[in-house]
Amino acid sequence: MAIKKTQLYNHLWEGANALRGGMDASQYKDYVLTILFVKYVTDKYFDDPYNADGFVIPEGGSFNDITKLKGSKEIGEGINKILSRLAKDNELKGVIDKVDFDDDAKLGTGKEKIDKLTKLVSIFENPELNFSKNRADGDDILGDVYEYFMKKFATEAGKSKGQFYTPAEVSRIMAKIIGVEKAVSNEQTAYDPTCGSGSLLLKVADEAPVKITLYGQEKDIDVANIAKMNMILHGRPEAEIKQGNTLSDPKFLNGDNLKTFDFAVANPPFSQKNWTDGLDPENDFYHRFDDGIPPAKNGDYAFLLHFIKSLKPKGKGAIILPHGVLFRGNAEAVIRTNLIKKGYIKGIIGLPPNLFYGTGIPAVIIMIDKENAQVRKGIFIIDASKDFRKDGNKNRLRERDIHKIVDTFKYFKELPGYSRMVSLAETEKNEYNLNIPRYIENLEEEDIQDIYAHLHGGIPARDIEKLPVLKIFPHLKAKLFSSNQDNYYKLNISINDLADMVEKAEEINDFNQKAIDAFSVWKNKVMPVLTRIDQDTKAKDFIKNIAGSLLEEYKTMQLIDEYAIYQILLDYWDETMKDDVYMIVENGWEAKPYRIIEKNKKGKDVDKGWTCDVLPKEIVIDEYFQKEKEEIENSEAQKDEIVRQQEELSEEYSGEDGILEEVKNDKGNITKDSLKKKIKELKANTAEFAEELEILEKYLKLLEQEANIKKQIKQKETELDKNLLEKYRELSYKDVQDLVINKKWMKTIENATKNEAEDTILQMINRIKELYERYEYPLPQVEKQVQDYEQKVKEHLKIMGFNL
Repeated sequence: MAIKKTQLYNHLWEGANALRGGMDASQYKDYVLTILFVKYVTDKYFDDPYNADGFVIPEGGSFNDITKLKGSKEIGEGINKILSRLAKDNELKGVIDKVDFDDDAKLGTGKEKIDKLTKLVSIFENPELNFSKNRADGDDILGDVYEYFMKKFATEAGKSKGQFYTPAEVSRIMAKIIGVEKAVSNEQTAYDPTCGSGSLLLKVADEAPVKITLYGQEKDIDVANIAKMNMILHGRPEAEIKQGNTLSDPKFLNGDNLKTFDFAVANPPFSQKNWTDGLDPENDFYHRFDDGIPPAKNGDYAFLLHFIKSLKPKGKGAIILPHGVLFRGNAEAVIRTNLIKKGYIKGIIGLPPNLFYGTGIPAVIIMIDKENAQVRKGIFIIDASKDFRKDGNKNRLRERDIHKIVDTFKYFKELPGYSRMVSLAETEKNEYNLNIPRYIENLEEEDIQDIYAHLHGGIPARDIEKLPVLKIFPHLKAKLFSSNQDNYYKLNISINDLADMVEKAEEINDFNQKAIDAFSVWKNKVMPVLTRIDQDTKAKDFIKNIAGSLLEEYKTMQLIDEYAIYQILLDYWDETMKDDVYMIVENGWEAKPYRIIEKNKKGKDVDKGWTCDVLPKEIVIDEYFQKEKEEIENSEAQKDEIVRQQEELSEEYSGEDGILEEVKNDKGNITKDSLKKKIKELKANTAEFAEELEILEKYLKLLEQEANIKKQIKQKETELDKNLLEKYRELSYKDVQDLVINKKWMKTIENATKNEAEDTILQMINRIKELYERYEYPLPQVEKQVQDYEQKVKEHLKIMGFNL
C-alpha cells in the first residue's frame, strides 16, 4: 500500500524528535537535515547519474554507505568521513560536513551515541521515502518533507532561535504580490538580504514562470549552510547563498556599488540593537542611508534602506518589519517621510500578531515598487490583522486569508474595514504617520444596550437594520416585525415559532437553493479535471485550479463569504483529499484493502482487521450493502433497548435493600452465574421470595436476550465484512472513481457548503432571539414582578409567625 504523505511526515518527525534527548532543536535540526540531504542526493544520483542536479556520489560517500555503519562503534566517525568525501567532490566543504556526528557532548557516548545515530539513519531508510523521482516543480515528497521539518524545528526552537524560517503562509503572500509571475527571462533575479533557510526565496522562485536566478545572504553560518542545502534539495543548486553580515559586509557587489536585483524579499531580525557593528552609517560606502540614518539601537530602517538600494530602477519587493516602523518618530519619521515622498512605498499589509517564530509582536509587509515611484499618488493599505486561526501557541493565516490578501492587493479592492487606497496628500495631513488604524476604520461595533428599550420594551431598529439577512430578504422582515414611530420593532410571532417560520420562508428556501445550485455548477465544471487525475497530475496545480474555480462560483452569492467556502475545500484538502490524490497519482484509481497490524505490549504483531484509505468501508457499505447495514442497526437498537430495561431494573432494585444489590460482584456487575446461584437459593422458599424471584428471572432473561442479540450482530458483521472485502476485489477503476469523487469528496464538500449557508441563517435567528430576550421584560414589568414576589414572601412569613 502507499503510505499517506501526512502519516509519513509525522512518522519521520516523531521518530527523529524522539532521539533528540536534551539537545536544543536549533542544533538537532542540523543533524536531521544533513541526513535528509544525503539521502536525497543519493536517491537522485543512483536513479540517474546524469540528472542529479550536477551532483557526484563518490565511492564511500553515499547514504547507502551510512546505513552500513548502523550498530557500529565507529558510526559517528564513519558518518563524518562519508560527509567529508561527499562535500569534497561537490564543492560543499564547510557546508554539509560542518556538523560533527561524533560529538560526545551532543550525542552521548558509547552505546547511547551508537543507538541514537543508528535509529536516526533507520528513520530515513523508510522505502516510502524515495527521492529518485523528485520533480523540479516542488510537487513532490521532498519539498513537503523539508518544509514540514523546518516548520517543526522553528516551532521547537522558540523565540530565541526560530528566526531562520519565515512561515510559509507569509512567504506565499510576499511572493504573489511582488509581480514575479510576470518574469520573462532567466536572467531576471531575486534577492533576500537576510535569507535564513532560504524558504522565502524559494517561494518567490515557485511563483515565477521562468527559472529566475536566486541570491541570498545570511549572517549565521549554520543557517546559511541549511539554505545552501535547501536550494539543492529544491532543484536550485545554482542559487548563490553567501554568509556574512548584510549591513556591514554585503557580499553581492557590482564593482564599488551594491548589486541590484529585479525582485527582492526579506524578513530581517526585528529591531536589531547592534546593527551598526562594523559599520559607519554616516560614511556608508554604498550610500544606503542618504534618506536618513536609523536610530543606533534599532535597525529596522537600516534593513529597509539596504533593501531599497538593492533594487533595480524598476525593481519590486516586499519586506516584513515590525508595526512600529509605520508610526515611530524622530529619525525614523524623517526616513519614512522621504520614502513616501519619493513614492517607493506601493502598499502596506498589516498582519495578525504572533505569526512569527522569533517574536509575538504584530508585523507588516511593506511593498516597494521603484518602477512607478515618480507617478505614485497613493499607498494601498490592508488591515488583515483580525483574520487568522489559532494553532497551538501561534497564530496561522488560513488559505482564505492568504487568497483574500493577495486578491485585494493585486486589484486594489477597497473593502470597508479592510482595505483602501490612501492618497499621499492624506498621509501628508497625518504628518506621514502610516499607522493603519488612522486609515482603516474598525467596523466591529460594541453591542450597545438601549436604555429606552429596557424601560419601554421593543427591539431597537438599529439592531435589526444591521442584520444582513433581513437587508436582503425584505418580505421575511415584514412578516417577522412591525415598527412604530419611535424606531423600535415588535416581533409579530411567538419567539418559539421563530426558527420554524424562518426556515420555511420562501426567500430562505430560494437562498438555500441558490447555494446548492452554485455548488452543482462548480461540480460540473471540475468533474472532467477530477476524472483525469493520473500519474502526470501535479497535485499543487490541481488543487489551486479547482479551489480557485470554487471561489469564483460563490463570489456572486449574497450573504455567503466566498473565502469561507474556499477554506472549506482547502481544509478538506489538507485533512483528506491531498493524501487521496497523491495515492491515486502513484497507484491509479484502485481501492486496495490492507491489514491493520499493530504491536501489543509484548512487541508482537496483532491483526486489527482491514481498511482502505482511498475508499473507506462506510462508502462501499452505503452503496452496496444498505440492507445488511440496516439489519445490523436494527439489531443494535434492540440491544440498546434491552440494556435500557436492565438499567431500569438495576436502578429500581439495587441499593441497600434491593435484591439486585445482593447479586453484584466485586466490580459492581451483575452476571448470569450470580443470578442463577441466587435464583436456585431462593427457589427453596418460593412462596416467601416470589417477588424477588420474578425480578431476578426477569433480569436473567434480559441478559440472555442481550447475549443472543450480540451473537447475532457479530455474525452479521462478520458476514458483511467478508462480503465487503470480496466486493472491493470486484470494483473496477470506474467504480472506484465514481465512489471516491461523488460519494466521498463531493458529498463531504457539499455538506460543508450547505452548513455554511445554513449557519448564515442560524446566526440571524440566534441574534433575533438574543435581542428579543434582552428587551422582553421592560423595567416597569420587572419591578412589578419583584413587588409581587415580595408580597408573596411577606404573606408566607406572616403565616409562619413572623411579624414584619
